Amino acid sequence: MYSSEVLDQLRADAEQIMNRYPKGHERSALLPMLHLVQSVDGYISADGVKFCADTLGLTRPEVSAVATFYTQYKRHPNGEYNVGVCTNALCAVMGGDQIWEAVSGHLGVGHDETTADGKITLERLECNAACDYAPVVMVNWEFFDNQTPESTLALVDDLTSGRPVKATRGPEQVPTFKETSRLLAGFEDGLVNEGPAAGEPSLRGLKIAQEKGWTYPTPTGSAPAEPAVEVGGEHSSAERPPVTDEDKEGTK
Repeated sequence: MYSSEVLDQLRADAEQIMNRYPKGHERSALLPMLHLVQSVDGYISADGVKFCADTLGLTRPEVSAVATFYTQYKRHPNGEYNVGVCTNALCAVMGGDQIWEAVSGHLGVGHDETTADGKITLERLECNAACDYAPVVMVNWEFFDNQTPESTLALVDDLTSGRPVKATRGPEQVPTFKETSRLLAGFEDGLVNEGPAAGEPSLRGLKIAQEKGWTYPTPTGSAPAEPAVEVGGEHSSAERPPVTDEDKEGTK
């Protein structure tokens, strides 16, 4: 059962979340609210399910049905750091399976299991959506690119020892699982500007297209193709010309 202090803070945060949605559609706030209670308990507890149900006018089975559908919601206590190793096709070919075997053996835990000290929950992931950096490991959904068994063992040792860990394309120090859950609930952590937006492998195809002057075909009668995105350094930006009346006419 939540203490009165924790419950007061949960209610205040929940009100902010519900205010993001139109009146009468507060139940749409369930997903971020589940992240909110996870940021307090470290998983979706029975108390968290009851709080969401009571606050949103839902039944507990309705809340549990959602919480058990999405893998980012944990139904038992999670570690301080969720370490996900991708073993899907490309990462597996590039060494993901070897990384998994090495880390699982080193920590003495398997999929969705937590180390005895509560520091790390290990997870076998189907895809990290970062194939251009394979093999990839994620810690609380922050990227660690181009990993090897050796580098990943060093990573989990740093996490276990409490040493600060910097993501490849993310914040200077990886937040804890509870801190990340609060961010996913929609509360800013002030780290949005840390880390590059995109790296060289992700932008390589775009740069080749620019060098060769490639453009995508424009269907007859449609507006002119937009110019290629300008790429500079680690970030990319696009300068789009204003849409004219002639362009609008051409799309009719």
